[in-house]
Amino acid sequence: MGSMSNPKSASLEKAQTELEAKLRELDERLRNEMRARGFDPAQGENLALTGPLAKLYMERETLREELETLVGSKNSTDEWGRS
Repeated sequence: MGSMSNPKSASLEKAQTELEAKLRELDERLRNEMRARGFDPAQGENLALTGPLAKLYMERETLREELETLVGSKNSTDEWGRS
């Protein structure tokens, strides 16, 4: 009756997968919005973003942090994400 994978890690996997997909989608949207406004997406970190771009950027960063927290709770061996 005991199944191989434990439900907690399975739901973590699922949450991680969903977060990663959301992050990719947001990232893509942000890049497209930036290009549409004549920005170089690679410069995103250095630009003073305004309006919708700033909002997208913040959403992406928040998602990124959630993902790191999730992954960190799965394997708390990597501490490189801490400043």
